[in-house]
Amino acid sequence: MSSSSSSNPQWIHDVFLNFRGEDTRTSLVSHMDAALTNAGINTYIDQQLHKGTELGPELLRAIEGSHISILVFSKRYTESSWCLNELKKVMECHRTHGQVVVPIFYDVDPSVVRQQKGAFGEILKYMLSRWTSALTQAANLSGWDVTNCRSEAELVQQIVEDLLAKLDNASLSIIEFPVGLESRMHKVIEFIATQPSKVCMIGIWGMGRSGKTTTAKAIYNQIHRKFLNRSFIENVREVCEKENRGTIHLQQQLLSDILNTKNKIHSPALGTTKIEKRFQGKKLLVVLDDVTTVEQLKALCGNPRLFGPGSVFIVTTRDARLLNLVKVDYVCTMKEMEEKDPLELFSWHAFRQPSPIKNFSELSRTVVAYCGGLPLALEVIGSYLYGRTKQEWESVLLKLERIPNDQVQEKLRISYDGLKDDMAKDIFLDICCFFIGKDRAYVTEILNGCGLYADIGITVLVERSLVKIEKNNKLGMHDLLRDMGREIVRQSSAKNPGKRSRLWFHEDVHDVLTKNTVRLPLGCFLSLPRTGRVRFCTDSFMEMKQLKQLKLLQLDCVDLAGDYGCISKQLRWVSVQGFTLNCIPDDFYQENLVALDLKHSKIKQVWNETMFLEKLKILNLSHSRYLKHTPDFSKLPNLEKLIMKDCPSLSEVHQSIGDLKNVLLINLKDCTSLSNLPRNIYQLEEDIMQMKSLTTLIANDTAVKEVPCLLVRSKSIGYLSLCRYEGLSCDVFPSLIWSWMSPTLNSLPRTSPFGNISLSLSSTDIHNNNLGFLSPMIRSLSKLRTVWVQCRSKVQLTQELLRILNQCDVNFDESETSHSSEISNLSLRSLLIGMGSCHIIIDTRGKSISQGLTTNGSSDFFIPGGNYPSWLAYTGEGPSALFQVPRDIDRHMKGIILCVVYSSTSENMGPECLTGVLIINYTKCTIQIYKRDAVMSFNDEDWKNVTSNLGPGDDVEIFVSFGNRLIVKKTLVLCT
Repeated sequence: MSSSSSSNPQWIHDVFLNFRGEDTRTSLVSHMDAALTNAGINTYIDQQLHKGTELGPELLRAIEGSHISILVFSKRYTESSWCLNELKKVMECHRTHGQVVVPIFYDVDPSVVRQQKGAFGEILKYMLSRWTSALTQAANLSGWDVTNCRSEAELVQQIVEDLLAKLDNASLSIIEFPVGLESRMHKVIEFIATQPSKVCMIGIWGMGRSGKTTTAKAIYNQIHRKFLNRSFIENVREVCEKENRGTIHLQQQLLSDILNTKNKIHSPALGTTKIEKRFQGKKLLVVLDDVTTVEQLKALCGNPRLFGPGSVFIVTTRDARLLNLVKVDYVCTMKEMEEKDPLELFSWHAFRQPSPIKNFSELSRTVVAYCGGLPLALEVIGSYLYGRTKQEWESVLLKLERIPNDQVQEKLRISYDGLKDDMAKDIFLDICCFFIGKDRAYVTEILNGCGLYADIGITVLVERSLVKIEKNNKLGMHDLLRDMGREIVRQSSAKNPGKRSRLWFHEDVHDVLTKNTVRLPLGCFLSLPRTGRVRFCTDSFMEMKQLKQLKLLQLDCVDLAGDYGCISKQLRWVSVQGFTLNCIPDDFYQENLVALDLKHSKIKQVWNETMFLEKLKILNLSHSRYLKHTPDFSKLPNLEKLIMKDCPSLSEVHQSIGDLKNVLLINLKDCTSLSNLPRNIYQLEEDIMQMKSLTTLIANDTAVKEVPCLLVRSKSIGYLSLCRYEGLSCDVFPSLIWSWMSPTLNSLPRTSPFGNISLSLSSTDIHNNNLGFLSPMIRSLSKLRTVWVQCRSKVQLTQELLRILNQCDVNFDESETSHSSEISNLSLRSLLIGMGSCHIIIDTRGKSISQGLTTNGSSDFFIPGGNYPSWLAYTGEGPSALFQVPRDIDRHMKGIILCVVYSSTSENMGPECLTGVLIINYTKCTIQIYKRDAVMSFNDEDWKNVTSNLGPGDDVEIFVSFGNRLIVKKTLVLCT
């Protein structure tokens, strides 16, 4: 297996199919292949006719590189030694690499394969026993029996859904060409295997960009399936240094990964205590990437030795002393690449193959020698030379010959010099000086405002390995590249900072602003701790105004005094965190402004009178504790992101917010004085349709108490955080609908927004956030009586049903019904619910039916004939009854009576606690939910909805849902 694909479950294929072609190729396998392809699953099928028994290298690689192997056992399977050899290799990979194996029994009973009877037993008598063990192991795995399925098409669909669930999304992505990775990874894994009953602590140490994180990810990918509790925390240093609450954020992430719950932490010390308490004794896999201090380790894991036996704890760091202090068991040292690895890594980037192409071997070796075994240099220069002519390579080599081996920055500059577009160079330098760690979309907006075409420019930089797109879409780059870019700027005027195009070093900025020596700046960056402020006069910007050059200005925790009109009118980005004035001065009018960041400011209002800023797209006023109301948004027509989280005095959002046609994000989290949102957001009547661009609405932890019911009309909203509902809309909206159907589900008092009509929900639409189907009924939402969910498959139906039943608190706790001491204290009661033309029976014979039910809980009672001679009775223990619609019904059903026997103490009321009825059609994969108001006053329209979805032979189950934990003993369904 090539180094580019070995060692990592960055699999070559999703699925490998093992089958005997003469038995299955024309039916099951061909159908499965088409279905897997349509589902986007990358499948390897051996299409060759085989003669002999030895598997070729390509086939071995395919098996090793497949995430899942499917074994299709047919009657004549064992007649093919080729199939059996594939089987043996598959089971070997299953044992050694943890690959998933799924058997399918096609026209053969699973017990025959497991016990090796019939043809399987006879043929194996004459073949090598090496296949016997593999066959037994495979047949004992959980799989699929074709004979138990109604149709082959249905089986294939179920298999596809199962495979999609099995395809492991927990594996971490690693570099494209992991050359030299396998040997390092296997040494660590082999050591871990020798410590099965203790906590194994591993350190990975080396310089920046030497492959520490990649090695840790590869190890994690290989062993994470053995751990139910696992977490990989990236960029510890960066998060802790750049975020005020970075340590707390990482503690919350770790707890969430391991416990699968959200944990609010108020201080690092409390977080450490909670981690030590909750993790003690658990078998864990925890990786902390790029740790720089012992304090970070203690905050995130306390004492890892307290983890349960078999736990693995991995730390990557640049500081070898840190690993000695925590006394790790094994240190993996990242060294410069040796022998053939540097040439192979360079070749993958320069030629997209593991070795140089013809006539480039000597040139390649010369370049690799200059790179000194540093992976970063090999990657950057190799990418730069990709696709270039031999003459261009020779020109690059001439440059390399003039650069000393130890001057890595100068080597990396070759890639920068190769950028033909001056705009791409400007973008690179701006990122080096100002925007590392910033969101890509945020930076793109700002640089586009500077006329730099950042969409394509950043893409080019990523392709040239000059910029990385890191977690959460943040911009990043290696420290050496960052220093190289800043050195380019510094060298433009080494002795006079005022003549440089960009200023970022604190002392240089302070010197320039106090001595008024600025000449041609494009950007100015000064960020100080909020505990130490400095003061400047705006006169320092006078020459900038004359030259109209300054476009990027960040002066965090700086007090500016004087005439704000002195500042350049060309500004696109202004960040003045900790702004001390009550409002933005009237003379600070920036008509070209794209982004304004005033976090942690003391402003009480943004402007005395809102300025018309046509180009402003991002407004961030977060953590402004005295801000009382938002600006008039009619003067900010192109605003895309409004971020005002943690503004505790904010009590008013201007109603013009509904006029924003391009808004993507509204974040009002922790605005605790905000008790009501303007009509355009909160009531969300017809005005919400004007905000078609809104994708994210965050207003959690405010004084707003209720989610507006018409919010589900929006087709654009992808993320919602409001009234303790938080997450993707495809997950949140169904929960909202279920809660509205049963008000008892909510801890907050609420009036149900629905009344007397039905709402049809497609589960496909829910999960794809395609909620436009609500539009036809939206005018009558106040009258909603029912919800109808259409699922794609029985698997999805089961998932949706369990979700609904859990939220409806349907009681299946048999322990509550099994204790005679408790039952003796409860009285049996009954409830009759009529659907269709059966009210006469309930009115005339309901009392006797109820008495018969509560006397012995039996279904053996007499239903009088008359107009209803052919009643069919079905009974079920607990809150549901399952039945099949008779196939010989030659007319429409006329009615259904639900007879519910339940136990209740005197404190628990009876029928008043009914929350709803669910009718599940397993044949048609539908769920109909009728709230209490509907079933207690069932009308003709409701009955038509029920019967329209019931056909002869359909498998149907009816659930009754009670609040207050009432215990349902028996449910009977009487239909005619």
